[in-house]
Amino acid sequence: MESTSQNEFRSGLVNGVGQHGFVARHGLYTEEQAAAAAAAARRIGELDLRTVRLTVVDQHGIPRSKSLSPEVAIAAMSNGLDFSGAIYSLDSGNQVFVPAFAAGGGFGIDEFTGFPDVVLVPDATTFRVLPWADRTGWMLCDVYFSNGQPMPLDGRGLMRRMLGELGEAGYDYLAGIEIEYYIVRLDTDLVLPENAGFTPPPPQVSIFELGYQYLSEVRLDSVAGTLEAIRDGLSAIGLPPRSMEDEWGPGQMEFSFSPIGGLAAADAVVLFRSAVKQICQRRGLLATFMCRPALPNFFSSGWHLHESLLSPGDGRNAFASEDDYLSATGRQFVAGLLEHAIPMTVFATPTVNGYKRFRPYSFAPDRVCWALENRGTLVRVQGAPGDLNSHVENRMGEPAANPYLYMAANIAAGLDGIRRKLEPPAPVEADPYAAEAVPLPTSLAGAVAALAQDGFFRKAFGDTLVDYLLQMKRAELARHDAAVAENPPLEGQDVTDWEMHEYFEFY
Repeated sequence: MESTSQNEFRSGLVNGVGQHGFVARHGLYTEEQAAAAAAAARRIGELDLRTVRLTVVDQHGIPRSKSLSPEVAIAAMSNGLDFSGAIYSLDSGNQVFVPAFAAGGGFGIDEFTGFPDVVLVPDATTFRVLPWADRTGWMLCDVYFSNGQPMPLDGRGLMRRMLGELGEAGYDYLAGIEIEYYIVRLDTDLVLPENAGFTPPPPQVSIFELGYQYLSEVRLDSVAGTLEAIRDGLSAIGLPPRSMEDEWGPGQMEFSFSPIGGLAAADAVVLFRSAVKQICQRRGLLATFMCRPALPNFFSSGWHLHESLLSPGDGRNAFASEDDYLSATGRQFVAGLLEHAIPMTVFATPTVNGYKRFRPYSFAPDRVCWALENRGTLVRVQGAPGDLNSHVENRMGEPAANPYLYMAANIAAGLDGIRRKLEPPAPVEADPYAAEAVPLPTSLAGAVAALAQDGFFRKAFGDTLVDYLLQMKRAELARHDAAVAENPPLEGQDVTDWEMHEYFEFY
């Protein structure tokens, strides 16, 4: 290719990068995004960055990216960036789950015939400089087809649409993130060729930190060097942890963050999980967001999603009440969450492994109920009369959930409760594990069956996305069932070898 001047690069005239003028031609930037793109281009030059990662979040909530020269990254903010659409054909084992080269990509979308590229459009409002990587910037991207139409399998696009519907109803979304995960030591960096294929054996690991002293200061201090590196890395990218806590299992941590509004809340989960994994990896550690690793004395981890709605005019918390612990709007939101909880489970708990968490007296829910300040219920209300911070906590999620799908499902369900002015059943007063209530699915297969029979999320999210997710989850379940039939778990073995191969390192 002929040499191109720096000025031509910065003006977006780079041959071979996307389509010239793609973003402007299709009107894909808001005024805020256009201003952010100009600012990001200036910062890339001022900081003398050498690499910019353009990242898209796949159907599993996993970030996939290309590392670009700064000039190409700047050009992509005008032209878009070609990116392999084949990632949408990959299940949680990174195996193609659709017939190769079938019409419509194997899932009925004409634009996907032949494994074509999609076009990534950087959202410069997400621009960060990664402090743990050498002179490296980072941006999340939205996904389009080459004709400028939004790609319908993109979870980020779905959540943006749900937020739009919420805005039309007169509310903004606010989420508090509270996620548990494990850190373990990698005992070797040696990987034999025979162990380097699809869904490879999990790496050899040992304990990073002793457990069983919940919220122990001494336990937490014993791993202070790593936690301080994570803290500083997150703070440098605009995600300072509100709290870092020692959980129950060995090396099990819980991080929480102050409330974040709108799409940025889900973006934050992606960046948090990726940052933690990268920082740990550079220290010879593995951070895993797999719900229940098959390691002795390890327990399940959860993702508790705190949420409320705000009135956009004055920023008032629509869940707060002067004379009750939750407003009428808040109760209607809760009613919507409960009404749609069973089919929602696939979005909150998308792995076979996550269903090992739904069991009695586990501090995780096992049935559809709610209460004030009760950690055994599906929905926990935190608030009091006159408390401006009153909100609800959905305790269904596993740490590996795709944040866009999980939050979009909550928004859709809660908004339905508001629109229909639903009233929730009586809250649980005592033992939630003894309450008469509909049980949550006990397996991914049960959750998939519930979603397949559900009309609400099909209408809210569209046939294309729901059918796609069902097809993918059924393919994963088929591989799981075949592996378990070939290699049955030992008596008393709770988590199968297949789950450790599939999820331990991937998530």
